[in-house]
Amino acid sequence: MKKKIKWKKILLIMMTVFGVLMVAAGSYAWNLVTSTFMNIQENIERQEAEKRLASINFDEGDPFSLLLMGIDEPEKEAGDFYHRSDTLVYVTINPEKNSTQMVSIPRDTYTDLVGYNKKDKINHSYAFGGTEMTIRTVENFLDVPVDYFVRMDMNGFKGMVDAVGGVEVENGFDFRFEGKDFEEGTLQLNGEDAWKFARMRLDDPRGDFGRQERQRQIIKELVDKGKSFSSITRIEEILSVVEDNIRTNLSLGEVWSIQSNYRDALNSIEEHEIAGEDGEMDKVYYYLPDEEKVQDLSEVLKEHLELNE
Repeated sequence: MKKKIKWKKILLIMMTVFGVLMVAAGSYAWNLVTSTFMNIQENIERQEAEKRLASINFDEGDPFSLLLMGIDEPEKEAGDFYHRSDTLVYVTINPEKNSTQMVSIPRDTYTDLVGYNKKDKINHSYAFGGTEMTIRTVENFLDVPVDYFVRMDMNGFKGMVDAVGGVEVENGFDFRFEGKDFEEGTLQLNGEDAWKFARMRLDDPRGDFGRQERQRQIIKELVDKGKSFSSITRIEEILSVVEDNIRTNLSLGEVWSIQSNYRDALNSIEEHEIAGEDGEMDKVYYYLPDEEKVQDLSEVLKEHLELNE
């Protein structure tokens, strides 16, 4: 039976928080950035059973991991069934190796929801237990630690793209989505069009994997924009978008250290997808991950985090 797709507005979590904010802080508006960070802090309770307790020393260049979470339906409270993490990207950054690993996790991935005592779609973890359950579920699924998270709701996507002057992407094929034609080739997109470009799935030959690739492309473009001084033209607008739509457990000092000591690692990003196949249970669509290949990916991520040394 062909799965039914109910479209939700999805968004991207941008690592622009590492680039744009720090360039702004160093160049123009330290007080504004400090105030913004005080308002976006969200601490989570960590438990002894979790993957890693040791603190990360950014000044010494310790590798670390980051979970990027895109949340739909922001008007609903966490715990509401329709408030889900529709975009999950797990990132590891290693400055010694000057490299970054980026894993897109399909939202329909069938896995154990840690703390809920059942298996379900991984994007339901936020509905049932908010940020903490999502982090623990991802840690359990990939068998790796989540050191930090950045969560963003859908209202921030278009505003952030517009605030950095738009993004340039490479489109592999012609398609039309929500009244907009996207021609094959190099495209310059504003916030509204980038949002549509990132959401299309049905007409992509690779389905959700194709959409994930387009999402990662926008993330990398925003990282590049964040490292460019020329993109910082509307500091207050950027900070307003961040304050209204982003939450993180990274402190301002930690982000400053990352921007200073880890930026070269963002020049080499290796992308990974979760191997698996489409499946159905009780007439509900799930993405069934290949456990052996997920384990192989887990070993790659552990090596990049230097957990096996």
